[in-house]
Amino acid sequence: MTAVRIPGRARVVVALAAFIGLVAFTWPFVVAPGKFGSSFAPPLIFGALLVLVLAVVIAEIAAGGIDAKALAMLGVLSAVNAGLRPLGAGTAGVETVFFVLVLAGRVFGPGFGFTLGCTSLFASALLTGGVGPWMPYQMFGCAFVGLLAGLLPKLPRRWEVPVLAGYGAFSGYLFGFLLNLSFWPFSTDPNSSIAYLPGLPFTEQWHRYLLFDLATSLGWDTGRAVTTFMAVLVVGPAVLTVFRCAARRANFEPTVRFERPG
Repeated sequence: MTAVRIPGRARVVVALAAFIGLVAFTWPFVVAPGKFGSSFAPPLIFGALLVLVLAVVIAEIAAGGIDAKALAMLGVLSAVNAGLRPLGAGTAGVETVFFVLVLAGRVFGPGFGFTLGCTSLFASALLTGGVGPWMPYQMFGCAFVGLLAGLLPKLPRRWEVPVLAGYGAFSGYLFGFLLNLSFWPFSTDPNSSIAYLPGLPFTEQWHRYLLFDLATSLGWDTGRAVTTFMAVLVVGPAVLTVFRCAARRANFEPTVRFERPG
């Protein structure tokens, strides 16, 4: 059961933000060649992503989907992730924040996981000085990790941790796959066989990107995947228990009151 339920309006905002974020990642495959696609689309996308991140958080709070207790939990976990990230980022692809996103998204729900991914990377960027045009993509990449963890189906208890560990490994590759799209169109010599070339058919463009991803980040993504897999497998049961205990004690669900008819 989802500990933090998001009401209808906030769900629409989260879905819209996720959709626009996905379009922002995949624009090289869908934008027609021309001046807009090559010069002006990326800055506009960066600005739209930042606005959407703020809109998601504000809409969820305003709609009552995240009350004071859930907001406090969001702040604590964002701070934990911001503190954990410098311990592993930049070392052979080791990433120390994904297992928290996976487990929190699983317990507290997809809306909470989506928001936690955004706020964790935002706080981490401020802490480490990593603010730049790549930050919105990192925020949305982590948001997708938390969102999908919350959307995983209900599982028998004995299978939950192994499945979450497998998903954690998958999310490590997914994050790298998405983040590479943010700079692929600008980082490779146009004469290269793995470069982005506007106007190519989708299948050829896709083939070029797969080769680019394999050639540039497979090793780093593997480090992230292995780290997340092992972290979820080893500490997952304890962390899930702590999160669920916190959710029960916080009583995120609204209290049902029965009144005698007047």
